[in-house]
Amino acid sequence: MRLIPVPAFDDNYLWLAVDGDGAAVAVDPGAAEPVLAALDAHALTLRAILVTHHHNDHIGGVADIVARHRVPVYAPDDERIALATARVHDGDRVGIDGFAASFDVIATPGHTRSHVSYVGDGALFCGDTLFSVGCGRLFEGTPGQMLASLERLAALPPETAVCCAHEYTLSNCAYADTIEPGNAALRQRIANVRTLRAQVRPSLPSTLALEAATNPFLRVDAPDVVDWGMRTHGIAAADRVARFAALRSGKDQFRTPASW
Repeated sequence: MRLIPVPAFDDNYLWLAVDGDGAAVAVDPGAAEPVLAALDAHALTLRAILVTHHHNDHIGGVADIVARHRVPVYAPDDERIALATARVHDGDRVGIDGFAASFDVIATPGHTRSHVSYVGDGALFCGDTLFSVGCGRLFEGTPGQMLASLERLAALPPETAVCCAHEYTLSNCAYADTIEPGNAALRQRIANVRTLRAQVRPSLPSTLALEAATNPFLRVDAPDVVDWGMRTHGIAAADRVARFAALRSGKDQFRTPASW
C-alpha cells in the first residue's frame, strides 16, 4: 500500500492510501479540493473515506468529496459526524469493495471521546491521538484514557507506519528535548526532521519503532522521563498517569523557541 500525505490548511495532512491497482482510500479529508486534486494528479479511483473524529479539519471536505465520488464514509459512532454511511466501533474490521487492504478499528479516546484509529497493511491512521514525537490535546478525554489509547497503538508491530494528521514533528521535538536532552535517538530525529523540513518535505510517516525511541508520551517509564517527573513535579515513580498528565500539561504551555 502506498501512502500519500496531502497537505492542507497550515499543517494538516489528509492521507490517501493507495493499493496496487490505483484504488484509493481518503483518511480525514478536512478539505475537498486538495484530495480531489491529488486523486486526479495520481489517476486514482476513490473507494472510501475513513474518519477518525469529528473536528472540522478532519471532516470538512467530506460533503464535497461524496458529491463527486459516491463512496462509503466510515466514521465513529458520533452524531457530530453527520455524513457517515457506516459507524465503526472498537474491534471492527473495515473491508472496502474494490480496495485490496482492510482496516482494523481501534478505539482511541482522549483527544475526543469517540476518536478511533485505523490500522491495515502496515499503516496506522491515528488522527490526532498519536503525533510524531507527541500526542493530541485532551479536549474531551482524561490523561488515563489517552495514555491507554497510546499504549494500544504502541503495542502494534514496530515497523508500522504512523500516519498522523499534522506536521507538528519539529515543535514536538523541541518539547521532547526539554524532557530527555540526553536521548541520542531524539537528537538524530531532530537532525533528520530539520533536513526534511528545510527541503519542504513531510516528516511523516514515522514508525512506531521510531516513536518508541523518541516520543516522551510513549516513554513514560523511561528512566529520564521518570526522573523528570520526580524532579520537576514531585511525581512518584509508580504514578504513570500523573506523569503523563504532567507531560501533556507541559506541552500545552510550551512555546517553541524561535531558534527551532
